[in-house]
Amino acid sequence: MTRPPASAAPGESRAGNGPAASVADLSEAGFTVLAARHRRELHVHCYRMLASFEEAEDAVQETFLRAWRGRDGFDGSTLQRAWLYRIATNVCLDAIRRRSRRPVAASSHAEVPWLTPYPDRLLDEAAPTGEQPEAMAVDRETIELAFLVAMQALPPRQRAAFIVRDVLGWPASETADLLGTSVPAANSALQRARATLHDRLPQRRGEWSAPELDEQDRALLAAFIDAHERCDAAAAVAISAQDLRVTMPPYPMVFDGLQQVAALLERAFGPDRDGDWRLLPTAANRMPAAASYLRRPGDTAYRAFKLDVLRVRDGLVAEITTFGPQLFAELGLPATL
Repeated sequence: MTRPPASAAPGESRAGNGPAASVADLSEAGFTVLAARHRRELHVHCYRMLASFEEAEDAVQETFLRAWRGRDGFDGSTLQRAWLYRIATNVCLDAIRRRSRRPVAASSHAEVPWLTPYPDRLLDEAAPTGEQPEAMAVDRETIELAFLVAMQALPPRQRAAFIVRDVLGWPASETADLLGTSVPAANSALQRARATLHDRLPQRRGEWSAPELDEQDRALLAAFIDAHERCDAAAAVAISAQDLRVTMPPYPMVFDGLQQVAALLERAFGPDRDGDWRLLPTAANRMPAAASYLRRPGDTAYRAFKLDVLRVRDGLVAEITTFGPQLFAELGLPATL
């Protein structure tokens, strides 16, 4: 998992007379360098809290605005990175409170209409300077969509305590300081979060691991793309688990089981379909994904239409979470083909 803030990043010092103590003296250009250094890992942190790429972007912007305005209050007693994480967490707590979002049952992705994917190409930028590659490998289990939805089952402060302690690896004292509470209260929030995840989502716990894509995953994704480009419903069904689930955030629909999904595919691939399809392989949330482009009748171009993120189990597609094309640019994909 991500290195705890107690370990100084390069250029930071535990002592008050190192670079960490000079935030208040930074020029705007110097502060921009500091912000750029931590932007991606803070974005991932906010994404874990909010489950939305766009809202995480807003939260990071607000974090740096608050940090710049409050730089005189940074006395060097904590690391710059820990200071920024503290601000970012409170920005997220404020955002959740402002949107009046209540914890969800987390029985399906459809319960989280604000859920959006996170492009893998950007996750590779998330490790702080000097981070070891194996640390990011562990992080895969904390970015998969099931994990993001599970986090939304927790009250905000419990969510923050769980992420800071069990994902970031902060000690109890620094977690308490971040939450503005006592160590016993912070530990209590963490224990309640763990109990909620165990009691309400026991079947999910074994599904949080999202290992690096292997050749079997890539072959399955290629078969998925081929079936959809040929509009072959039978081929799509053949590579799917019997309990396949399809959700389409922000819409509330849930299609459970091959019978429901097969009927959906027949309509999508039948003679009355909207046009022809082209798909490109990609990856999001450390999961295989396919970007779909639709060429409607009379059009000359295939235009960005949707993103299917696949959960693979035992060599079959077990779940498809379908998103719109809003993050194609962040995925490094063109708008048209």
